[in-house]
Amino acid sequence: MSTPLPPPPPGGNGQPPVPPPPPPPGGGIPAPPPPPPIGGVPAGGQQANNGLAIASLVVGLVSFLCCSFGFIPGVIAIVLGVIARGQIKTTGQRGDGMALAGIILGAIGVVWAVFWLIFAFTGNGSFYYGT
Repeated sequence: MSTPLPPPPPGGNGQPPVPPPPPPPGGGIPAPPPPPPIGGVPAGGQQANNGLAIASLVVGLVSFLCCSFGFIPGVIAIVLGVIARGQIKTTGQRGDGMALAGIILGAIGVVWAVFWLIFAFTGNGSFYYGT
């Protein structure tokens, strides 16, 4: 018995292989864009959030939730929010809404702390002043 012969090369008889036909002009489906790199946004993507805006929002939430101790964090949240909004306007970073929310929550925390302190130190702290 003899070993089987390998198949003939494409194109046969020593001729070069025939290339595939070109795609039709203007037809077909365009290639999808490449996926973004793993672990990040491609270059030229969105800007990062402003760090002071995030800090203003967090400190504003603390001020809002801390009742009587919300005065100092509220003032800090307002200052951070105002500085962050100025930076966002000049640099084009993201986070203007967070800075504004920090300012609003800080202001509510300051007002709440002032009212709480007024009611705590005047009378017995209750709203009922009957006989």
